[in-house]
Amino acid sequence: MARYEIHGGTPLRGSVTISGAKNAVVAILPAALLVNGPCRIENVPDISDVRILLDILQGMGASIEKPEPGVVVIDCTRVTQTRPDEKLVRKMRASYYLMGALLGRFGKAHVALPGGCNFASRPIDQHIKGFEMLGAAVEETDTYVDLRPGKEGLQGTRINLDVVSVGATINIMLAASLIPGQTILDNAAKEPHIVDLANFLNTMGARISGAGTDTVKIRGVNSLHGGTYAVIPDQIEAGTYMAAVAAAGGNVLVKNVIPKHMECITTKLQEMGVKVFNYDDAIRIQSNAQLRKTTVKTRPYPGFPTDMQAQICVCMSCAAGVSRLTESVYETRFFGYCTELQSMGANIQIAGKTATVIGVEQLYGATVAAHDLRAGAALVIAGLMASGTTVVENIHFIERGYENLVEKLTALGASIRRLED
Repeated sequence: MARYEIHGGTPLRGSVTISGAKNAVVAILPAALLVNGPCRIENVPDISDVRILLDILQGMGASIEKPEPGVVVIDCTRVTQTRPDEKLVRKMRASYYLMGALLGRFGKAHVALPGGCNFASRPIDQHIKGFEMLGAAVEETDTYVDLRPGKEGLQGTRINLDVVSVGATINIMLAASLIPGQTILDNAAKEPHIVDLANFLNTMGARISGAGTDTVKIRGVNSLHGGTYAVIPDQIEAGTYMAAVAAAGGNVLVKNVIPKHMECITTKLQEMGVKVFNYDDAIRIQSNAQLRKTTVKTRPYPGFPTDMQAQICVCMSCAAGVSRLTESVYETRFFGYCTELQSMGANIQIAGKTATVIGVEQLYGATVAAHDLRAGAALVIAGLMASGTTVVENIHFIERGYENLVEKLTALGASIRRLED
């Protein structure tokens, strides 16, 4: 079993370069199914979710080349299958983007229900609503979703999401890009990776406007052509390293970031006493004293991201005073990693949607287990700041979304190594 062994207590110093955004690339790769011709996609992180998606697409008939690190050339012109490999689909959450891409390309799809991190119930009812309003006949079971053209065929329309959903926003954008007519999507999610997907599709000939606002307009086109596109930097990876420096102390230049995307995170770190310096494409983080208490409530972008909830909770665990953390996106996300932090000495009390974190002087090394991707990253941060040795198990969750984590942290002076039986 693979695991990380961390000897904590060493401040982090140096620089770290952020990889391409996981949440963007897992939408952009399925979007290549819509394109007639080769797509050269740059700044692609080497993470397990990307490898699984490429295996799925290759199994469907896509041509895939990797001419250099971080670059994937994918040509889906000859893909004819609309039923991707069920076992691979179930290994990751974002595989549900294959539904929208296949519906847009072929007008039909048969996709197994996805897997991935199981930290909360995450229904796809808004995805289904969008597909049905576009004219699809949907059959949903406990194991798959089958999409077919309805009696009137597929046609652009106006869709209002009942709740803000990143996944549904992306899936509707994918499907509508090649569907006749104009689709207007109201109450759309506004995350940076949604804008990145729209920019990718527009580069290939799509007609999408309004991405990053509440209303996205997609006018269907006849076809998309190949091209070159670079994925944006990963907001959550950058935030994770920023939180690590805040928790463990040190002075680190976080490179290849878009500071505007980081404001929701940097504001809270500054409230906790961390020094933050913004540059054109980098952020310097300095932390040399005990952190101060703060209050955080997760919200859709531009609010504080739910994917940074666990990492900020670790920072709170040794902050002076009583901090409060409210989760408004996935209510059960606390359970798992908070128990692991408590085994390291953290004082966390959970009541409904809110965790009350009473700062302690020190965390202590222990053997802990990752329960999902971001919770696993938080446990790594806890190990970096703890006294003694921490072993983090179930690291396959972490490697779904962090490229070269051990190498990057080691370069910053951390004592961490990957062990495998």
